[in-house]
Formats: sequence, structure tokens, C-alpha cells
Amino acid sequence: MFETQVKPDREQRALLVGVQRLESTFQETEMLLLELGELAHTLGIEVVDECITSLRQPRPHFFLGKGKAYEIMAVARAKRCNVIIFDDELSPAQQRNWEKKLKGIAVIDRQEVILDIFAKGAQTREAMLQVELARMHYSMPRLKRAWTHLNRQHGGGTLQRDAGETQLELDQRIIKEQISRLKRELATVVKRRGVQRKQRLKVPIPTAAIVGYTNAGKSSLLNRLTGSEILVKDKLFATLDPTTRKLLLPSKQTLLLTDTVGFVRRLPPRLVEAFKATLEEAVVSNFLIHVLDVTSPDVQQHYQTTLDVLTELGAEHKKIITVFNKMDLNSNAFRVQLLRSQYPEAYFISTHTGEGIDGLIDCLQGQLETQLTTMQLLIPYNRYDLIHTLHESGCVKQEDSVEDGVYILAQIPGRLVRSFEPFVFSESQTVCC
Repeated sequence: MFETQVKPDREQRALLVGVQRLESTFQETEMLLLELGELAHTLGIEVVDECITSLRQPRPHFFLGKGKAYEIMAVARAKRCNVIIFDDELSPAQQRNWEKKLKGIAVIDRQEVILDIFAKGAQTREAMLQVELARMHYSMPRLKRAWTHLNRQHGGGTLQRDAGETQLELDQRIIKEQISRLKRELATVVKRRGVQRKQRLKVPIPTAAIVGYTNAGKSSLLNRLTGSEILVKDKLFATLDPTTRKLLLPSKQTLLLTDTVGFVRRLPPRLVEAFKATLEEAVVSNFLIHVLDVTSPDVQQHYQTTLDVLTELGAEHKKIITVFNKMDLNSNAFRVQLLRSQYPEAYFISTHTGEGIDGLIDCLQGQLETQLTTMQLLIPYNRYDLIHTLHESGCVKQEDSVEDGVYILAQIPGRLVRSFEPFVFSESQTVCC
């Protein structure tokens, strides 16, 4: 396997570098750098120092001016750091220039940090394949060393070097072959997932996807609503693979809730593609629950980040229920008042204390009812499979056993209406008990 940069376990001391551009404020840059520190913490990296520098235009050699670059290098050495993490994306050449001068100190950027987090956290086969594919694309222009199996180049096969082919060209060719293999495997996995979803939709239970910025409390909300005990951690990207649980509403109707991967600003585009396994649940769901951290000073930027990703996925036209979580931790009454005025239809809750949860459940039930058709049915006794489907996917208001079958007054999802049309109870019919 090739390596773009040797990053052993000893890399635990980091210097963070943020860059304030002309179009951004110092506060925005500071909050992004704070988020980068949380990302580093998720990887187990200790942040020993950080710096913010202004930049009018990126420089080709170090991204920063040489004077500022040398100043940062001196700080990294003085603090005994073994990694420098940039919040902005570095080109492969810039990365090499930094590491050539630093001799032993790794230099990475936000994109590589997020890739490493996803690589460690992916559980499903598709997620692991997608992350590996994203890492291959990221690493292609960053090849640094020859492969260790050069002795095989004379043995034929795909590793044989053609006349005049350099080692770098050989490495790149092998990576391209691995990318092709990963794409073939992914195509098979995606096809299998499509078949599984098709089977699941044969009994079309309403679904809702919980989306939002990372660490806003999506998993905690799923646990509170469904009584589950899925992993909840106070760190970024604690959830990477989709988790679905059943919620039984007061109307006795079932709603499937899916917890999805959290979003983050400057999320590498290839990782949006990489996690379509979880993000596609947002696309196919009946509606979305958008969870936000009411205590975050950047909550409105988080709101926009989520909408931008949903737009990229083609899910921006879905009905969205906005939920501000962590009311038990909020001490800024003015901020809450401002958010209530800006988002008058939003729900303000605490998954920890249960504040506002009942109102949210009523909203979920009301949302399903807007998508239901009320029907009176007379179902023969030999079609109890249909009655079972009604109890699973619809909302049964009345059920009586009569001479000719089972009379049912129910609210039915639109996708099931055609299946029940042959059993519609006519007003001219007489129900004999």
C-alpha cells in the first residue's frame, strides 16, 4: 500500500492554523478554528496551540507568505508539535514544501482530518468502500514514496513497469486500478441496497430522517423519541452509519426515524458522495427533522450548511421540521427570543430533560395525517393481511367485525390508497353486525 504521509500514533501534539480572508470576519475564522480543534480531538490529537493569520491572496509556495510561514514553523518547533493542521485546503506542492522545511513534522489540512475520522468510524461495507475511494482520490497527487514491492515489477501482471515508466507513474497506475476496483465493488453494493429498499417499501411505513450539523443532538433525539440506546458522545461525527428505529405515535401509527451522519462546514465534496448510504435516507424519507444546537453562537451558519448539503442531495424540497435542541444548557434568553422570531414554526426542546418533546411528537403525528387519506373499508375475513398492513402503515380509527367482513375507518398513506380501493365501503351498503 502506498503512503501519502507517515502519520504514526506518536502524532498527538498539534498546532492549528486558521486563515482570515477578506470576505470573512475574525469571529467566523475563530469559530472554524474551534471546530477544527474538535475534529482533531475526535482523532485523539492534543491541540497545544493555534494561530490565526490574515491573507489577501494565497501564495503558491507555502499558501502563506514566507515570513508568516517561517514564524509558524518556529512556533511548532518551540511547542514540540509533530503535526500542523491547516483549516484551509493545501495543494500537494504546498504540503510538500512545508514538510521539506520542517523535517519530521507532518502538515495536513481539514480535509485529511475529516477523511481520517470517517475512515476510523465507518462500519458498513459501503461506507468503508466509499471512504477508501475518497482517500484514494485525495492521495493520488500526494504520492511521496515508492511501493515496497518493487521486486515484483519483473514478474509480469499489473505491477510490471513498462519501458520508460517512472516509479511515480507506476504508483499512479496501480492507484487508478484500485479506484476502478472500488467503483466496481461499490456498484454491486449500491445495487444490493436498492433491492433492499425496494423490499422495504412494499410495506410503505412512513419515514423521517433526522438531519443537522454534527454534535447537535440527533442521536439523543432518536433515543428520546424511540426509547433506544444508540451511541451518544459529545464529539463530532459520533454517528457515521445510518440507524433506524420505530416510533409508535399516540395514534398507534408507526413512524420510522433514521439518524444520519452530521454535517460540517467545508465538508470535502467526495465525502458527501461517500456517505450517500446514510444521506439517501434524507432523500427517500417522507419528511426531515432538522436538529440544531441552540447554544451554538454559529447556529445560523449551521442551519445554512445543512440546507446547502440537502440541496446538493436534491432533498431541499422536502418538508422540514426545524428543532432547536439543548434548551437545558442555554443561558442566553435573548438568543432564544431572536431565534423564535426568526423561526416561528420551530420547536425548542431538550432531549436531556424532555422539554418540548410532547409538542414535537404532536407535530410528527400531524405531519403524517396531512399525508393520509381517510377511507371507509369493508375487508373480507380472508384478507387479514390487508388489515395487518393497515395497522402497520395506517391509522385505524374504528374497527368492527360484521357479517361480511371487517368494517374499518382508517387514515391511509397515499402509496396504499390504490391497493384498498376495491374494498371501499359504499354508503349504499348495509353493515350487519
